[in-house]
Amino acid sequence: MAKAGQKFYVVWKGIKPGVYSTWKECQGQVKGFEDAKFMSFPNEKQANFAFKDKKGMWAYLGKKKAATQANSNNTASVGGPVWESISVDAACSGNPGVMEYQGVYTKTGKLLFHGGPYQEATNNVGEFLALVHVLAMLKQQNKKLPVYSDSKTAMAWVKRKHAKTKLAPTIRNKKVFDLIARAEIWLKTNTWNVPILKWDTKNWGEIPADFGRK
Repeated sequence: MAKAGQKFYVVWKGIKPGVYSTWKECQGQVKGFEDAKFMSFPNEKQANFAFKDKKGMWAYLGKKKAATQANSNNTASVGGPVWESISVDAACSGNPGVMEYQGVYTKTGKLLFHGGPYQEATNNVGEFLALVHVLAMLKQQNKKLPVYSDSKTAMAWVKRKHAKTKLAPTIRNKKVFDLIARAEIWLKTNTWNVPILKWDTKNWGEIPADFGRK
């Protein structure tokens, strides 16, 4: 049985065309496949209908259909992700709660770094720390790969060079606040020339760095 809010993915042009129930499965069929064509749908029924539709994929690709057929535009019409990039994400067991973050190579999902777990933190703080971590890493390695995040808040904090968190400092999260302070100092004393891009979850599914705990 499909979970509430679960998306299904139609791959028209990929390694093995078909309907897939997770972004990871879909990604495995389109990753590195030239001119892949795929799209997410809000439920399995709509996905199967679209895949079997005799009108073909172009009845969906490049057009915005009624909600009864699809709730989202396809990646081809809105533009797909830059696969030669790094994706970051965070997970937190509560608000506040135990937090960790990680960065992966977008194209393959290969883990590049991981931070945590940290006590009494928030997801936004984790997303922020992940972004600063990857910026510092890329500068140290003299690389200019684009960076994807699905957090507008974290991206705004990086732009302002300040984590505007409402998290209250305690003895248990002292390490977290030490990391925030270090991150803010790094942002204020360094420059970087890599694009920080918003991951389009609606059209592309979960960011590759997602912990898969939703």
